[in-house]
This record gives sequence, C-alpha cells and structure tokens, in this order.
Amino acid sequence: MEEKQTRAARPAVSPGTAGFRDDIIKGLRATPKRIPPKYFYDEAGSALFEEITRQREYYVTRTELAVLDAHAAQIDSYLPPGCVIVEFGSGSSTKIRRLLGSSSKVAGYVPVDISPEMLKIEAANIARDFPRLRVQAVAADFTRRFALPSWAGDHPLVGFFPGSTIGNFDPIDAQRLLCDAARTLGAQGLFIVGVDLIKDRAILDAAYNDAAGVTAKFNLNLLSHCNRQLGTDFDHAKFEHRAFFRPDMQRVEMHLVSLQKQFIHLDDFVFGFEHGESVHTENSYKYTISGFQDLAQVAGWQPADALTDEASAFSVHILRRQGTESEPPGYDP
Repeated sequence: MEEKQTRAARPAVSPGTAGFRDDIIKGLRATPKRIPPKYFYDEAGSALFEEITRQREYYVTRTELAVLDAHAAQIDSYLPPGCVIVEFGSGSSTKIRRLLGSSSKVAGYVPVDISPEMLKIEAANIARDFPRLRVQAVAADFTRRFALPSWAGDHPLVGFFPGSTIGNFDPIDAQRLLCDAARTLGAQGLFIVGVDLIKDRAILDAAYNDAAGVTAKFNLNLLSHCNRQLGTDFDHAKFEHRAFFRPDMQRVEMHLVSLQKQFIHLDDFVFGFEHGESVHTENSYKYTISGFQDLAQVAGWQPADALTDEASAFSVHILRRQGTESEPPGYDP
C-alpha cells in the first residue's frame, strides 16, 4: 500500500537524480513493487558486480570472455576499417579490451554508462593503454536515447553490448532497445551483443545465489543507493535477497523480500510493505540462438553470425542493419 502525507523536510533531490526519484516512486507504487535494475550500478554496486563476476557459480563473464578470445579473428573480420566502437553500459573495461587488443581497425571508442564514477576511470585507462584511439565517454542512460560525440558520426559505428545485459529487459523492451541502437548506429551499423542461453535450472539458480553472498550484497546495495541519493530509509536487515529461475518465463528473477511489515519514506510519500512482500529488482531472460535472432530481426537487424563456447552456454551475436534505411522497420520516433 502507499499513501501520501506531510512529513518533515527531507534531503533535496538534485536535478541529476530527478529521474531516479521518479522511477522509485513509480516502482514502489506499482503492484507488484519494482525498481529498475539500472540503479544497481552506483560506485558501490559496480564494484560488487565485478566481485560477482569472480565467483565460482557465476559462469557468465568467464564464458563470454572465452567466446571473445576463441573467436577474436572472426569478430575482427566483421569490423569495418576506421570504425568507432560504442559500448552500451560499459562498466568495467575487461571485455572491450579483448576487442581493442585484437583489432587494428578501431579508430575510436565511446563508452556509455549511467555510473559516471566508474565511466571516468575506465575511459581514462583505455585512453592511456590504447593511445592510438580517440576516446570520449558519454555519461547517459543507454536505455533512453542519447547523443554520440559529433566526431563519431564520421566513422562506421559498431555497437558493443556484452554481458547478456539485453536479458535484463522484457522482450518488448529488448526489441525497443535494439530499435534504438539501430537508430544510434545508423544504416550501416554493426551490433555485437552477448546473450546468455537457456540451460539447466540448477546452474542458473546457483549463479544468482553464490555461496559467498556477493549477489545478495549487490541486490541489497540497491536500497543503500536509494538511501544515499534520495534520502529513503530502507534498512538492509529488514529485507532478504531472493533469486530463482522461472522456466515458464525463461528468466531468472531477483527480488528483495520484506522480512516484516514496515514503512519506507521518500519525501512526502510513505510506502507500506507487508511481511513477505517483495520488490522485483531484476529479470535475466535466457534465450535460444534462434529466439534471439528472431527478436533482432523484428527490430531491424540481420543476424550475421552467432558464436558460442563448446558447451553452448553463452552466445555472442553479430548483427547487421537490414537494408539502407535510416530508421529500423516499424521504428516509432
């Protein structure tokens, strides 16, 4: 339940967090409650995610890196000379380094991320380690339309979207994101997308419930991010991490479950939680190769290649724009 009442003045929300505040209010008023997963990635959340990638149970990162390494020459063969790579949700630079280190065709790199702290550090490190590249970071929410640096438009554009982050979006939203990427990258654009594949439920459940509890800390840090930025009063001790695979939806769900009846405050809003009520914080959809290719085609992309590891646990898709039109088919500006 949710109600509005007068309370004592709370910390002012800066213009940079206005969208965050609106999303939290909208999400906590919804039934069931939800918080968009893009707000996981403040400085602390980004660091925790990097720790997740090193956990034994979390196969995603090491498997994708193995695919990028094994198929480096094949991926490079698709890159046009003098291209600029635009990374959607760049975070750590571990994966992009695989592409940059194996290709002489790349002229520039534009990392795009919602977390300005990590973005600034990683962009500076790439510029230092690859001095031949023109590097310019863009602090933006890549789930919404953003502008590229003007100079990037003078080069062929290649999108890079690793980590199976596409799986965090419901299929209709994933389609829209692919459409937006097609618009951003232009009629001759290329898109390299990491996509996790459907596999045994036990493997998936373990990956999101590591024994060290790092994923639980990552999930709970979302509440701390709200407290720090918006002045909410979430208490970690009153919530519990829960993650599980839903075969009917082909997705892993992450939730934060209230351990008691409680009330959370944000400005003049009061949001009530019943015991056992959850906030849905993330979906991670798993695809078949053909299922993802079908989705990409609807969004205006032509599958050019699908690269996998030996166990077919993870895939890296190479997509080309369909035709030469400036907007993808069915695009709604």
